[in-house]
Amino acid sequence: MSVGRVNILGVGISKLNLAKAQQCLEVACSDENHVGFVTVTGVHGVMESQKDPELRAIHNRSFLSTPDGMPMVWLGQAYGAQEMDRVYGPELMEQFFEQTRGTGTKHFLFGGADGVVEELKEAMCQRYPGTDIVGVYTPPFRPLTSEEERDLYDALQRLQPHCFWVGLSTPKQERFMDDFLTKYPEINKGWGHGFTMFGVGAAFDFHSGKVEQAPYWVQRSGLEWLFRVTKEPRRLWRRYSVNNTKFIFAILGQLLNIKKYQLD
Repeated sequence: MSVGRVNILGVGISKLNLAKAQQCLEVACSDENHVGFVTVTGVHGVMESQKDPELRAIHNRSFLSTPDGMPMVWLGQAYGAQEMDRVYGPELMEQFFEQTRGTGTKHFLFGGADGVVEELKEAMCQRYPGTDIVGVYTPPFRPLTSEEERDLYDALQRLQPHCFWVGLSTPKQERFMDDFLTKYPEINKGWGHGFTMFGVGAAFDFHSGKVEQAPYWVQRSGLEWLFRVTKEPRRLWRRYSVNNTKFIFAILGQLLNIKKYQLD
């Protein structure tokens, strides 16, 4: 299924809503030739990409880069993509687990602090009976060694999941997914189905109950960042205060054609 992109400061955000994202992923799961990764992209990811050209390139070679925050949606619609709506990582994860339970679709959970993936597995299996989570892995707070990476590859060859959910921070999760699939571009050869990695960040903490999620009306208002800052001020205040301000000035420059951005 072909999905176009909207250029937001040189990052191609997929012209998606939740229903269309689910359709794309359902097709990808059944396609034995499909290998790819999904980035869930809001203001933070776009602004990190301004100072990291390789991160920008990773977003742009993804299978999908979903419009995670409302600013991505508003800008997409301003550029004529009226069908765009928020495809929020935690919600995409919930909806896809609901959609695939009892279908034989296999999931693997990778990320989080100690114990999070085990709690997440229990929570998702209780919430979505018939869900098949075939493996979990809590990575260290450093890049995997060659041996660890090979062990992960061998585990995936045994378990053959359709969906590999990554709960790390941006840009760590994007770099991990891109690097892993660059090294193993034919990882699912002979499996008979597709393989997709999803970088969903805080979804692991939300769905395992570790962190409180913003109410729906706050998410839709574009003020989720403020809610999250009140919950984790030490970790998030600088990210949002600096990045959000820089984003406003940068996007005004693009909208007024003062500066043009290319999709690498």
